[in-house]
Amino acid sequence: MRGTLMLAWILIICLFQVAVQSQRQYYSETRPYIPRPIKVTKLHFFMHESMGGTNASAVIVAQSNITSNDNNSSVPFGTLFAVDDPLRIGPEPDSEVIGNAQGLSLLAGINPRTSTTYFDFGFATGKYNGSSISMFSRTDLELAVVGGRGRFRMATGFALLNPYLISGTTVIIEFNVTLFHH
Repeated sequence: MRGTLMLAWILIICLFQVAVQSQRQYYSETRPYIPRPIKVTKLHFFMHESMGGTNASAVIVAQSNITSNDNNSSVPFGTLFAVDDPLRIGPEPDSEVIGNAQGLSLLAGINPRTSTTYFDFGFATGKYNGSSISMFSRTDLELAVVGGRGRFRMATGFALLNPYLISGTTVIIEFNVTLFHH
């Protein structure tokens, strides 16, 4: 027992010495911060969403177990959607696909037109190929840009939404996005 206790103390002292010695390696000379200029990029595209049939791009993945539908909506409070919508240049169903929007949308308010949404908009063509922007916000016709990758690294900004078409199971939303990034 006494030997085990002595060995434990020796190991603790050795580990303490290693920790003290290794901290010195993390310090370096301080260099002045030189901020990179901020770029402003404006994007315009249409998100096409289909909620029915075999080509659905938005599906219900969870729904609350409530007995009443106080908001008089076909989709009750507490419904969670998974989304993988194509992004197109125009509102026409055959316009060029430039990427896709993947994310989640939760009907988190009693008002059926209000939801809390997280989307990642990935671009697959043109000079923004491989870049994406992340948006997270309540969708009251405006989303907050909270990040990005590729050409939109460290992006902030906003997206103004304009419902272009809402009919049955098809929704087309126009996006006017303003990005501030490096």
